[in-house]
This record gives sequence, C-alpha cells and structure tokens, in this order.
Amino acid sequence: METEPFLERVLFNNRLLVLLILAVLTALFAFGLTKTKLDSSIEKYIPLQHEYIQNYLVHADDMKSGVANVKIAVEAKQGDIFTREYMETLSKINDEVFFVKGVDRSAMQSLWTPNTRWTEVTEEGFQGGPVVPSTYDGSAESLEQVRQNILKSGEVGRLVANDFRSSIIDVPLTEFDPETGERLSYQKFSADLENKIRAEFGGEGSPYQIYITGTPKKLGDLLDGAVSIAYFFIAAILMTAFLLYLYSRCPRGTLIPIIASLIAVVWQLGLLGLLGYTIDLYSVLVPFLVFAIGISHGVQIINGIAIEAGKGANNVQAARHAFRGLYVPGMLALLSDGMGFLTLLFIDIGVIQELAIAASIGVAVIIVTNLILLPVVMSYVGISQSGVAHAQKAEASDPKLWKALSYFANPKVAPLPIIVAVAMAVAGYYMSRDLQIGDLDKGAPELRADSRYNLDNDFMVSNYSTSSDVLVVMVETAKEQCNSFKVMDVVDRFMWYMQNVDGVQSAVSLVTVSKLVTKAMNEGNIKWSALSRNQTILNTSIQRAPGSLLNPDCSMAPVIIYLNDHKAQTLTTAVNAVEAFKKQFDDQVDEKYFSYNLAETEAAIAAGEISSVPVRFQLASGNAGIEAATNQVIESAQGTMLIFVYVVVFTLCFITFRSFTAVACIILPLVLTSILSEALMTMLGIGVKVATLPVIALGVGIGVDYGIYIYSRLEVLLIQGKSMQDAFLATLKSTGKAVSFTGITLAIGVATWIFSPIKFQADMGILLTFMFLLNMLGALILLPALAHYLLRPERIIARHKARYGDIPPAG
Repeated sequence: METEPFLERVLFNNRLLVLLILAVLTALFAFGLTKTKLDSSIEKYIPLQHEYIQNYLVHADDMKSGVANVKIAVEAKQGDIFTREYMETLSKINDEVFFVKGVDRSAMQSLWTPNTRWTEVTEEGFQGGPVVPSTYDGSAESLEQVRQNILKSGEVGRLVANDFRSSIIDVPLTEFDPETGERLSYQKFSADLENKIRAEFGGEGSPYQIYITGTPKKLGDLLDGAVSIAYFFIAAILMTAFLLYLYSRCPRGTLIPIIASLIAVVWQLGLLGLLGYTIDLYSVLVPFLVFAIGISHGVQIINGIAIEAGKGANNVQAARHAFRGLYVPGMLALLSDGMGFLTLLFIDIGVIQELAIAASIGVAVIIVTNLILLPVVMSYVGISQSGVAHAQKAEASDPKLWKALSYFANPKVAPLPIIVAVAMAVAGYYMSRDLQIGDLDKGAPELRADSRYNLDNDFMVSNYSTSSDVLVVMVETAKEQCNSFKVMDVVDRFMWYMQNVDGVQSAVSLVTVSKLVTKAMNEGNIKWSALSRNQTILNTSIQRAPGSLLNPDCSMAPVIIYLNDHKAQTLTTAVNAVEAFKKQFDDQVDEKYFSYNLAETEAAIAAGEISSVPVRFQLASGNAGIEAATNQVIESAQGTMLIFVYVVVFTLCFITFRSFTAVACIILPLVLTSILSEALMTMLGIGVKVATLPVIALGVGIGVDYGIYIYSRLEVLLIQGKSMQDAFLATLKSTGKAVSFTGITLAIGVATWIFSPIKFQADMGILLTFMFLLNMLGALILLPALAHYLLRPERIIARHKARYGDIPPAG
C-alpha cells in the first residue's frame, strides 16, 4: 500500500513543521472563534422555499401580524382589572413596553392604546371612542365607563380575559434593531421583558402576575437555556477524562486526546466564524458531537499506540505503526460521517442546513486534529510506563467477556443474534408505523412542560378565547373585489366549513365584521346578522374593518383560523380540509383575471368571459401555517435523507473494502438501529421534527465508525489465516475494547442532556444515547454473526493479494 507509507513519511519525517503549521492554524481559528455569534432569526427555522411560505411572502407587507409578535398578560392576583391600582400599573407597563427596543409602536395594542376602540349603535347613529377615554381619572365612575366600553369593544376574550382578572398588551416587533440596523436579537428582547416588565411589576410580593408568550419570547428562552449546554459540555469533558484515564492508565494518553478534540472544536467554531456562519439553537449542540467524534477516534489511536508500545516499539515507531493501521479505517469512518451529515442539506430549513455544514466542517477538522496531530504529538511524548504496563497486561489477559462475545462468530451461536435482530426489526417496524411528523405536545414542545414559557402559555389558553395557534388562509381575488358579495359569500361558506373541522376553535375574516356591522345598523336584530346582497350595504359594513382583514387594493382578504393546538394531527386535519375546499375553485378561472381592476372585471363578466369573480385560496400564514409547511418538508425529506445517508455509507465502504458482503456486515446493524430508534420515538411520544430529524443522520454517521473499525481489524486477522472466532477474539481484545469504551463514554456524555431545561436537547440526548449503545452492541454482537455467514476468508485473502500482492505479517 504505497499511499499510506508516503503520507506516513511526509508527516513523521517533518514532525516539527507539521506541528508549527497546525499551531498557526489553531491561532487563526481561535481568532475566528471570536467572530462566531448566536443567531435567533425566525427565518432560519422555516422552509422559505415551501409553497405556503412563498404565498405568505407575496403578501407579507399586507399582513399586519406575523410570527414576530409577543403578548404580555397582566393579571390581578386579587379582584379584577377594574381598580385604580390595576389600571395605573397597566398604564406604566404599557409605557415601559412602548420604549423597549424592537417594539413596533404604531401597531402595539392594549387597553391604553388609542387603537383599542368601542363602537355602538344608538338612535342617533354610530358612536364610539377609545376604550380608556381621555376623561378617565381613576374614579369609580371612570372605571365603570371603562367596563362598559370593554363590553362594547368586542375585546373580551382577546385583549381582556373572560374572567376580567387580566388583560393583554399585544406587542408586534420590528424585523431590525432601529438603532443599529442589525437584525433584532430576540434573546436581548426577551431579557429586556424579563428585567423591565416581569421582574419590576410581577416580582415576589407584587399584587400582579406577568405572563409573556409569543415566538420571539420562546426563542429568547431557548437561547437562554442554550447557555446550559456549556455546563453539559464541561461535565462531558470531565467524565471523559476520568473514564479515559481508567481505560489507558496514562496521564498523557488521557490529556492529549482531550486536547486534540478540544482543538477540533476550536477549529470548527473558528471556521464557521471566518466563513460568516452563525450558531443557532440546533447547531450549538454540534461542538459537543465534534468533541465526541474526536474522542472516539482518539481512543483508537491511543489504543493502537499503547499496543505497539507494549510490544517494545519506541515512541516514534509506536505512533507510526498506529497511524499506519488506523489511517484508512479512520479516514473512511470520518468521510462517512461528513458525507452523511451533508445529506441534511437536502432539507430546505435553514437551521438544519447550517447544522449540516457545521457538523461536516467539524468532521473535516477531526481528520487533521485526531488522525494527524494526535499521533504526531504522541510520537514525542509517548505512552507512560504505567500505560505500557497496563496495555501489556491487557494483551496477555484473556477476559471472560471478550471470550464470551467471540462465540457470536461461532457457527453454533451465530444464528441467535441474527434471529433476535430480525425479530427486533419486525417489532420495531410495526411500532414505528405510528411515528408522527411534527409536534405531539401542546405549548412550546422545545421547552419543558413546567417551563416558565409553557406555564404562561397555559394561562393564556385557559383565560382567553383566542388560541395562540393561528392558521391564516389568504383569499385572493381581482383588485377591489374582496368585498363583493360573490367573494364574501364564498368566504362565508369557507368559514362555516372550517368551523366544523375537528381541532378548529373559530374563524374570523372580513365577513365577520360585515355581519356584525350590518346587524348593528339594524337595531341589533339577530336576523340581520348575514351578508347583504346589496353592494352599497356591504361597502358600508366594512368601512371600519381593521387593516389586518384586507389589503389596501382589496385584492386579498385573509381568513384567520384559530386552532385548539399545533399538534401534528390538528395541523394535518386543518390543512387537508382547506386543500379539499379550495379544489373546487382551482383552475376555474384564467390567471390573468387576478390582475384585473374593478372596471375590467365587470367588463369581463358582462362579456361572458368569466361567470364570477375569481377566488383563490392560498395557504398559509400564522404560526400554525408555518409549522404545517415545516412538517410537510420534513415528511418529504425524511425518507430521502435516510436513503442518501445509507447510499453514501454503502458507497464509501464498498470503495474501501471492495466487497458487498463486507458492506452488509457494517451496514445491517445500522439499519436495525434506525428502525428501533423510530420505534423508541413512537413509544416516547417524540415526533419527527426540526430538532429530531438530524439525529437520524447523526446516529448513522457516528455509528458506522464502530463497524468500520471492527471489520477493518477483523479482515486483517482473517487475511493472516486466523479462524473467524479466533480473529474476532483478537479484534475484541484490541479494537473491540476501544469501541466498547467509546460507545459507553459517548452514551454517558449525551445521557447528561436528558436533564437539560431544553426539551429538544433532552430528546436528542435520549435518542443519541440509545443509538450510540445500540450501534456499539451491533458492531460487537450482530456484525460477527453476519460475518460468519457472509464472509469467505479465502475470497478476502485472494482479493488482498490481487490488490497488494502480499500478506501482512501476523501481529
């Protein structure tokens, strides 16, 4: 094998130069580390190219509300809101929020803002005004007037709680910081609300309780929780150091792999910073994975060096021999990891794509830091005498565990793990059929059920009529025609249809306003709560309609649908219902009519070119609409991504080992893990979503390392003429020992995530712990059983001779 000795000579004959170059690169990337920032942009969490999002972006300027909106509820712990003290406190909070950086002040709404108005019909006509009038003075009479105004405003259940014990300040946000011009930091905005509002007005001993919800607040809380990842990272380093020392009994063999893996993390984050990438809520977990993968390969290097040193090799010889034996399987494993992560780029969601880039960069730098830097440094410092003695003792011993495991390569025992694996695969597949796409919990599933945000959300849902989960359907028509009877009649029927769909609370649109005003203009008679066929009456009825229910040229009128929750089943049911209704209007009218103005439309109708005003229902906006689009992207990408991951791993393994049977031995345990992981997700009620989808690729990418190292060593021993069971026993005593240590160490490290305040990190911790352990067991138990049936040593020897012409010496 000419390539390996050439690389070996280049590296080990120029060790000082190699170390100098790597030191300079480390300094450069450490500087880049200072440019790496956390990013909370909402756009990164949504599929911008999805049809629903594209439809929303067309009307983004016309939509008065979006996902960048926060609601602050102020509750009186005793009594109701109709007290002087409550109204004064609400006024102070309103003023304080008004001046928080990032608030869209013109659209902000509360009882104290002039855009919250009441209207009534009297014998003298329409009367109205601000809910809190300019004459308000806090007296009993003024408070009673406010009460009457609220009842007339229609804000009960929306801005005012149904039990009148709290009210809401509705706070739309700007996209950019008005002072710096940079994108608004939701983390800082969330901190401002906590410090200036909750702490000051709702702290301990206060007669008021503050509740804050909204996507920006949720992201801010998640970013705050992401700080805890640093503590888990430190805990993982300490645990890894302790376990690595027990494994190697060598201080140098413990410290240097950890330093090399930390350098890989610095390189990865520094490269991201220099390339202009940011760290988000999901890619912030990648540095830990980079560290874990680095330790995984570092242990193999240290193990190889210790074995060579135990045979009497000096520091340089031991490092060179370990590099020579592990470079090919290590490079193959890391390439499989990196290419597997890159398959995530097929998913059109910014955070997943950036996670793919971050993970791939991390794997690329491990090739340098752990396959090159680590053995070169160890060639200077070597393994300590205690480490060598421990390695010699381990080599001479015959552990009962390894001997027992070696029987899985015996013809009498080999059928057992295969039968068990097939049974587990069948059971797992049966269970995984119920795996759902999207969130399966109410509130913010990214956070714990008892988190501050979810408790606040529960309060909002329990005390107000309008849900926080909103699906917006945009009804497009010709210009100046959104208020025509034919259009509004279709919208009316659509609203009735949707209100009878499971999971839908209510629906609001221009039709709602028209019916209310028409009824009011007719002495409040319920019989007049209907759409009038008289266009003049219709025009009059929507004069006071808010701008959020139609755009300036009256070519689009959104229908706002409030859902019970944003669970996967609820979203699927609602979206399917909309799609079923809109089918009857699709393709009925030529697209050109949507660009007509009023006169042109009427002329086309008079000429018989169209029989009615064109209507087009477009999905979707609102947080529920965006989540529905995200679920669809994930559902379509899930199978494709998994296929690409396995195709990449299959191709790289086949190029290296030139054997389909060898590839089958490596990949089939991974397939079993994938099936059982989906079954575990079903059992635990974890849906496939933005947070969990990358785990599938990560689990396969990292898990393949075990099989590659085990098979690579097993093949070498088979070529040397050992029987299958003897070859596997020797593999277990060297490579298998490192694989088992790595699997257990990584599993313990990610298992600490289960205690994270961020639920999606806890979910990832559960799944990765399961996958790390199962992939390890698959490599140690199922792989040798498959090898017994699939591998033919004589073919392996013949293939080796054909490629290299010699047989490596035993040992």
